[in-house]
Parts: sequence; structure tokens; C-alpha cells
Amino acid sequence: MSQVKVTLPDGSNRGYEQGTTVKDVAFDIGSRLGRASIAGKVNGETVDVSYKIEEDVDLELITLGSDEGLDVYRHTAAHVLAQAVKRLYKDVKLAIGPTIDDGFYYDFDMAHRLSEDDFDKIEAEMKKIINEKNEIERKVVSKEEAIKVMKELGEDYKVELIEELEDKTVTLYTQGEFTDLCRGPHLPSTGKLKNNAFKLLNVAGAYWRGNENNKMLQRVYATAFYKKDDLEQYLERLEEAKKRDHRKLGKELDLFSIQEEGPGFPFFHPKGMILRNELVNFWKEEHRKAGYAEIKTPIILNQSLWQQSGHWDHYRDDMYFTKIDDGDYAVKPMNCPGGILVYKHKKHSYRELPIRMAELGLVHRHELSGALHGLMRVRNFTQDDAHIFCLPDQIKDELTGVIKLVDKIYSTFGFKYKVELSTKPEKAMGSDELWERAESALEEVIKDNDLDYKLNSGDGAFYGPKIDFHLEDCLGRTWQCGTIQLDFQMPERFDLIYVGSDGEDHRPVMIHRAILGSLERFMGILIEHYAGAFPTWLAPVQVQIIPITDNHLDYAYQVREELSNIGVRVEVDNRQEKVGYKIREAQVQQVPYMLIVGDNEVEEETVSVRHRREGDIGAVKVAKFKEDILEEIKNKE
Repeated sequence: MSQVKVTLPDGSNRGYEQGTTVKDVAFDIGSRLGRASIAGKVNGETVDVSYKIEEDVDLELITLGSDEGLDVYRHTAAHVLAQAVKRLYKDVKLAIGPTIDDGFYYDFDMAHRLSEDDFDKIEAEMKKIINEKNEIERKVVSKEEAIKVMKELGEDYKVELIEELEDKTVTLYTQGEFTDLCRGPHLPSTGKLKNNAFKLLNVAGAYWRGNENNKMLQRVYATAFYKKDDLEQYLERLEEAKKRDHRKLGKELDLFSIQEEGPGFPFFHPKGMILRNELVNFWKEEHRKAGYAEIKTPIILNQSLWQQSGHWDHYRDDMYFTKIDDGDYAVKPMNCPGGILVYKHKKHSYRELPIRMAELGLVHRHELSGALHGLMRVRNFTQDDAHIFCLPDQIKDELTGVIKLVDKIYSTFGFKYKVELSTKPEKAMGSDELWERAESALEEVIKDNDLDYKLNSGDGAFYGPKIDFHLEDCLGRTWQCGTIQLDFQMPERFDLIYVGSDGEDHRPVMIHRAILGSLERFMGILIEHYAGAFPTWLAPVQVQIIPITDNHLDYAYQVREELSNIGVRVEVDNRQEKVGYKIREAQVQQVPYMLIVGDNEVEEETVSVRHRREGDIGAVKVAKFKEDILEEIKNKE
């Protein structure tokens, strides 16, 4: 039998007989490693441990306990969930069951209406399947055979998926009596799952294939971990996240609402507008310092513009349309073409470049009703866009400038962040040469700025590769907000030019970038990050003055006027309630400072200061308090 060469991550080589499995190699390296291995990476592709090696390969072993292995682990847990539901309920048809961030889900078409009351029963059946230690068998069959198997099982959704596959063969996975269509890989046995480290979380409706014209299915969300302790920590974070839910806090703090008359279109209340405006003011000031000029472009533009830019091919299903004077127009889903038209309205010299144009542009996209989620997923939102038009030899400096601005803005809110480099997607405009040039430029500037990064292959924008910034909140959750996209395509499509030092026309390079991303979504993230307790500079009400009796109202209003005159947002609680009640109310509203005023304060021209976190600070002169709070606001502490 022929020999194959297996190259391991440390660069060492081992020879094996053709047909040796990944599992065999793992045990050959060491019995302990063999028992811990749950999958492998052959030439970069994740495979089962039963995978047979037929040619020379690079092999990396994936073990229990590894981050990469957790995806395989959860994928198997999804199949165990589906098997349990099939055992317990009649006429269940399976849809899809992928892994997602922090867990997995499975979609079911079934008569019984699932609720959290069913979870104990389903989890008990899942534990039984895990304890059965069913071997998980992978089988490669023809499309025709797979369709036959799924028709016999009554799995109509699986049949539809198989019929649309271009591959001639299909993989099926079987554990006990349960068979499912799946690419894999999976654990070698259900017994590799911990029966006390998984949890069903909630049920939601989900249209088949995300299309609201299709049937509504029942989606069960769940999670699984290697250890019970990890699960318990995750569940604690979930409970904390529920307390911080921006929709709940938005209502309690009277920041925003979503009305039935405008689903997906948020209404900002006076206090929410204060928060929003403070963010906008901060954004504008930092961009002014960084050399950006602010622009504003129309919300509605001619349909031909979107066809020229390429957005028509990629966004038209999510766009809103209208007719004006018998012409076809579209509500903008992006700001880029408007910024391009501003650049193009006159001829530019190389001496003017780089030109940095920033826009807080309102865009609209049609989101499915089931996908809407408070401020996190809406149908109209404000992108903090900017477009930089520069010379080719200015690319590196401009990208570095954006990275520094991202760092400045995120650090102000105390956010750490991670970086991803996303490369050419399947549906992309332009030549491979231009894409390689753009990807190399982005990778070089990431390294020059000493940023750790992850490669996200195939996830670039249709017009260029991008650097994505994933910020991390206080619960360890990550949110993709900032992005930098290098674009050689739009300047070509719109024939953008500048006059070079040689007097000839040349093509500028275009950089698209956003930092907050969606202003609405960023507000939602901030609400949850701070649990509504915004730093003083952002707080809608910065100071609440609490008079002990009506006899102290005049002094309270005098202090309010002094603070208001220096720009502090201040209110007087003049209700005829006990002081303790007023303090608790101010605490609930997350007001940073409460100033209690009574006889002593009136006589000594002081205020008794109480901080929402530190409690009573003591009496201070009004002038001193004014000085301190202004310093805190100025420094955005």
C-alpha cells in the first residue's frame, strides 16, 4: 500500500499508509492526544477524526477544550437537540441547525407549540442520548440517494436543500436512529458531550430561509460548553445582559420607543436626544480635529445612480423605492454614491488630496419584521460615514490616521477592540490584481500599527477588502461597529479624477470608513455597556437637586440656575415626597449627582453631594462643585 506524508504544525513529517485516519495519526502521536482529538484540519479544511488521508497533507489536530473544537462540539449538540425533539413529538420536520456565536439553534416545523415549559423534558431526553454514547457515522452518498433517504424520513426541507446543491455527493450523519443532512464535522460519539454543560435558552419564530413569504418555523436557541462551570458563568452573563437590555432600560429611562405605527423606525424622546446629540457633538469635534469636512447628501437619489455604483445588484431587495416626475428613485441604503457626487462636482488637483468628507447620513434598509431588535436592528439608521479621496502614496498614512481615530473614540468609552481583515468575497467587482493590491495595503498598515488581527476570508465588501473593528463591552460581548474599506472600484465606475503634478488626469483611491457604524446601534450598545449609568458628560440629567422641604425650594432653584448657566443639565425635584424616596428615584434614573439642600446648605451656601455609586460625599461649596463637575465633563471621565 502507498505511503502518504503528514506534516504537523511544528513542521515535522510522519509517514503513514494511505487511508490512515486522522484519529489513527492522533493516537500515533500520543494516546492522550488521541483521546482528546475530536476533529482535524487537513490542508486548512476541518474534517472528522474518521477522515481518511489519501495523499500528502498538512494536518492540525483539534482537541476537546480548544476554541476551534467548541464549534464542532456545539454542532453535535445541535444534532442531539434535533434527535430529542424527534423522539418526543410527532410529525416533526427538520430545517437547519447551525452553530452561532455562543451556541447553536435548530429550526423545527411541528404542530406542538414549543415553550420554555417543554425544556426540562427535551433536556432530559438529550441527556439520555448523550449517555447512550451513540457513535456518530459519516456517510457520503449521491444526491439521488440522499433525496431518497430524506423523502423516506419525511424531511421535506432537507430534500429542498439537497436539490439545490451543485455537488454530486452529499454527506449524511447518523447517530442511533437519527440521520441528518450535514457538512460536518462532528464529534465521534454523542458521549463526548457533557450531559450537565448544555442548556436550552429560548424559542422564537423564524421564517424558512429568512423569507417572510415562507412558513414560520419554531427556532430553539441553546448553548453547550466543555464544563459545567463555563455554562454557569455564561448563564450568569445572560442574566446580567437581561438586566442591561437596552429596550428595557430605554423605556425605564425614557430614552426612546418603537411604535406600532413605525416598526423598525425608532422614536427618540427628549432624554434620548440629549444622549444622541452628545455623541454627535463628540463625533463632530473629533472629526474636525482629524481634518474632516462635514457634508450632507440627499436621502432619495435616482435609481440609475445605485445601478452605476453596484449597490443595485447587492442591496435592491432591501431598498425602498419611489417615483418622482415619472422617474425611478430609491431611498439610499448607503451614503457612498452621494459622497462621490460631492467629490465629482468639480475638478481637483493633487495638491488638494487627501480630501476627507464625513457624513452622518440617514439610510434606510428593509429588514424582515422578525429580525428587528430595538435599536440594534432597525429599518432606518444614521451611519457615521466618511470617504477619503487620496493619492496612491497617501494610502498608508490615511489608513493609519483612521486607525488612530478609531482608537481615540473607542477608548473614550472604555472599549477594548479586536481587528479582522476581510478579503475578496465571491460576488466582487474588479480584477484580482486590484484586490490583491488593496488587501496587501490593508494588511501592511495593520502590521505597521502593531495590531493583532484575524483573517476573515471572503467577507469583504463587494467593492473592496476591509478592516473591521469588533469592540468588547463590559460583559465580554463583541460588536462589529467600525470598518475601513479600501476601494479601487468606485473611482473607476464614476470616472473620478484629479490632476497630477504632470498636468495629466489620474484616478484617486477611495477609502470608506465608519467608526460608530450605526449611531442608533451604538447607542443601544452604550445603554447596555453602562447599564444606563452613563458617564456624566453623556448623562441626559447630570445633576438632580433635592430640597428637603418646600422652604428650601428657592435655594434649590438658585443653585439650578448657577449650574444651568455653565451648561450643566440639571433638574429640581420639587415633589412633596420624602427625601429618601427622591434619592431612590434619582438612583433608578441613574443621575450621576444628587445635591441635597436643607437649612445648613442654605446658610453656608453649600450643597450636600451624593454620587450614584459612591454614596454621600459630603457638603461642598457650590463654586467648588461647579468647578469639579465641569472638569469631569471636559475630560469625559
